[in-house]
Amino acid sequence: MSINITRLGAALGADVSGVDLAGDLSKATIKTLRDALLAHQVIRLRNQHLDDAVLKRLGLHFGELIVHPNLVAVGAHPEVIRLCKEPQDSGIVGSEWHTDTTCLKKPPMGAILHALEVPAIGGDTLFANQYMAYEALSPGMQTALCGLRAVHNDTRVAGPKAALNTLRTVKTREAQWHKTETTHPVIHTHPETGRRALYVNIAYTRHFEDMSEEESAPLLNYLLQHAVRPEFTFRFQWQQGDVLFWDNRCLKHIAMNDYPQHRREMIRIQIRGEQPRLA
Repeated sequence: MSINITRLGAALGADVSGVDLAGDLSKATIKTLRDALLAHQVIRLRNQHLDDAVLKRLGLHFGELIVHPNLVAVGAHPEVIRLCKEPQDSGIVGSEWHTDTTCLKKPPMGAILHALEVPAIGGDTLFANQYMAYEALSPGMQTALCGLRAVHNDTRVAGPKAALNTLRTVKTREAQWHKTETTHPVIHTHPETGRRALYVNIAYTRHFEDMSEEESAPLLNYLLQHAVRPEFTFRFQWQQGDVLFWDNRCLKHIAMNDYPQHRREMIRIQIRGEQPRLA
């Protein structure tokens, strides 16, 4: 069967058909998937049937897998996170615009998320193109931001002060949690495409380097709002069996928590990336 790629949105996104991700994937197929990811930032493959082991095997085609520093894995594969919202849960993972796990020195290059069960309506995932967010800034702002670095940590999304475990089925580490913190450039250069992207997010970015949170807030808040302008975004509506593979180096995303009293279950792996830099 031939592989077909269909563009979905003006800002990002493509459907890929003609690939069985649970089968034996050739080097040519892996290259096609990676090229589609770089071209479209997010690719979707429908009607897939993956368990934890197969999802892990798929991810290893693209790099080393990450054991999440905060979310608690359930099962035999610590790299696989089960993102389950039960009907009684009021909270979910990823319910604000974010780039995954940027508290790490080498954040994920991407993530692969597979839908096992989805509500009839709701539970969509939105993505925002951070190449476009950078390119839409004025030349003066681009120049100013290229001289800035920002501190990222996990104090809002993990640990006892985050108080998230009472709201949702997916648990974060609390008693054994230790803050993970690093510094990244506010604008970084994608290591494969060579394009520049805005690289701050509300989940992890706390303040600019050598500035207080109060001093950083006006500019940082502006950037967080600018980064998710509607024209930079695309909204994916899930079906059972869907797989989304996204490039974490040039995107933000948000999971919609708009399906009360309904269940949603996904499995996800993250692929380790490189330390962000500005070239």
